[in-house]
Amino acid sequence: MKIAVMPGDYVGKEVVAEGLKLLAAAASKFGFRYDTTHYPFGAEHYLETKVTLPDSALKELGAHDAILFGAVGADPRGNALIPQGLIETDILLKMRFELDQYINLRPTRLMPGVPTPIKSSQIDMVIVRENTEGLYCQNGGFLYKGTANEVANQIEVTTRHGVERAIRYAFEYAKQFGRKKVTLVAKTNVLRYAHNLWMRAFEEIKADYAGIETGYDHVDACTMYMITQPQRYDVIVTTNMFGDIITDLGAAIQGGMGMAASGNINPSRQAASMFEPVHGSAPDIAGKNFANPIATFLSISMMLDFLKQSDAARAIDAACRAVMAEPENHTRDLGGTATTTQLTDAVIARI
Repeated sequence: MKIAVMPGDYVGKEVVAEGLKLLAAAASKFGFRYDTTHYPFGAEHYLETKVTLPDSALKELGAHDAILFGAVGADPRGNALIPQGLIETDILLKMRFELDQYINLRPTRLMPGVPTPIKSSQIDMVIVRENTEGLYCQNGGFLYKGTANEVANQIEVTTRHGVERAIRYAFEYAKQFGRKKVTLVAKTNVLRYAHNLWMRAFEEIKADYAGIETGYDHVDACTMYMITQPQRYDVIVTTNMFGDIITDLGAAIQGGMGMAASGNINPSRQAASMFEPVHGSAPDIAGKNFANPIATFLSISMMLDFLKQSDAARAIDAACRAVMAEPENHTRDLGGTATTTQLTDAVIARI
């Protein structure tokens, strides 16, 4: 296996370093081999070089079997040195779009022993977010910028091809993993064109999956139900922007960003898929050995499952669950005092 490693910035570097220890332990235990290639791109690299992600590096990244990504984005030196959104669009979105990682897969599951701000402990859903269309296509512009008559346009891009393949992925995922229900989340009552296309495609595709229950919720209702009735959801399929919003809500109810893993998936495997914890680079806690590495470990579990190392993936997942059930292993974001390295050692010991 060829794995590209892009730690990014600040705590991204810390959690990826711990993740690589875990990956080595899993490889030793389960007998698989892999090679890694490291890439420096992120905010700090941009400040040093004025380079975000060159096309030559993107081509190299795409030729790997998978990408393990840390975190990029916020930098305490501010927008005076890094234009707003530059790092996210020129690195993260560029990889997603150019490598056709058209599915963002976000498991949202509460582990035993992990605190949640809501009353229910029945939290076990998977959110399938369309990842290469919608409002994130940077389709828009300004007129009369900086004047009293300024006009800004941000135009949603919705194609039948993009919608169908996201919906079908959600149903296939449910079928493969024994999930019983797929719910479409959109805003059909107001976004009557783009989301009408989503609804029509959903109604047509669900006919091919007779054994799977289906449902529909407006996105505003979904945010309410995720808090009050999280057991309502099994698999959710939704748009790029709505998926971005509700998955962070999902992270909050599963214990916070330190528990939230993700995969940016190219199901065709014609280019690398990317696996990442969804927290930011958190410069305020960088270098303090505070960061929660569980999201990185669960992202590695997802990566190994995608790379057909399912036994290792299940072992990592089980180890994380067992360790999180013990409060002495909780890091500061979970109300505990364990350090990043202590938590890593505990998970590796379980494996």
